[in-house]
Amino acid sequence: MKVVAFNRTLQGTGASRRLRKAGQTPGIIYGGAAAPVLIALDGNALYHALKKEAFHGSVLDLEIEGQTQQVLLRDFQMHAYKQLVLHADFQRVDASQPIHTKVALHFINAETSPAVKLGGAIVSHVLNELEVACLPGQLPEFIEVDLGALEVGGSIHTDDLKLPAGVTALTHGQNLTIVTTSVPRGAAAAETEEAK
Repeated sequence: MKVVAFNRTLQGTGASRRLRKAGQTPGIIYGGAAAPVLIALDGNALYHALKKEAFHGSVLDLEIEGQTQQVLLRDFQMHAYKQLVLHADFQRVDASQPIHTKVALHFINAETSPAVKLGGAIVSHVLNELEVACLPGQLPEFIEVDLGALEVGGSIHTDDLKLPAGVTALTHGQNLTIVTTSVPRGAAAAETEEAK
C-alpha cells in the first residue's frame, strides 16, 4: 500500500493542534541508520486507511516529496470520541533485515467443522493475531487458520499452523492455544435430559 506524507518542521502541542485543525495528522518515522523524521499525513485518508487490515499488517510504501521508503505502522493514537487520528508512528524497514510484527489470523471452515455442525459446540478464539519474524518481502497480510477438522473439546495451537515460507511464529518456546471448542452448558444439560 502507498502512503503520501509531507515533511514538517514544527513540533509540540500547539503545532500539532494547528496541523489537526488543518485536516492533517502529525507522525514520525524512526528506525534504521537515519535520524527520526517528523511528518504530516492527510488525516482523512489516514483514518480510512486504518480501517483496512492490510494497512496494519503489511509493509507500506511511504512517499515524502517524491522519495519512497518502506515502513511498518507501529502505533497510532485515536481521539476519544471524534473520528480523528491524533498521531501515527512508522518504523523504517530494511529489506535484508528480519522484522518482528503481529499478523492477523483469519479463521475459516468453522461452520463446517464436526464440533459445530455435529456437536453444537461454540468456537472460542483465544488469539486473533500472532507475533511473527520474517524478512519484509515475506510478510503475509494474514495467516489462515483452518477449523474444518476441529472436534468437540478440541483446540488448535501455534504448532498446528501452516505458516508461509520464511515466516516463524514468535511463541517464546510455548505452544500457544489459538482456538478452543466447548458445548454450552444449556445444550449439554438438554442432551443429558434427552438421553434419560
